[in-house]
Amino acid sequence: MEQVEDAGLEERLKSALWLSIGKIVDEETMKLGVNATPQFIGALTEMVWSQIETVGQDLESFAKHAGRSTVNVSDVMLLARRNEGLESILRTFVEQAREAES
Repeated sequence: MEQVEDAGLEERLKSALWLSIGKIVDEETMKLGVNATPQFIGALTEMVWSQIETVGQDLESFAKHAGRSTVNVSDVMLLARRNEGLESILRTFVEQAREAES
């Protein structure tokens, strides 16, 4: 029964992701004056879903390795360490969030 519920939840999440990606693609293609097929949006959605699963597993592994059951900022920063642009954006965001808390 739980597997059926998990499968239903996964399908709803994928549908929501497809809808969001479709909106982004529509906005960008209108700006560029090109068209994107539903197959392109579907393939992009599958690629993003796969990336989300991988990132989630990595974050869980980092937290578990540190002896925690909860993912925190240090895990996210560790994940972003090989992407200098992303790491810079995240560092700025974290610093701004910490300043706002103070």
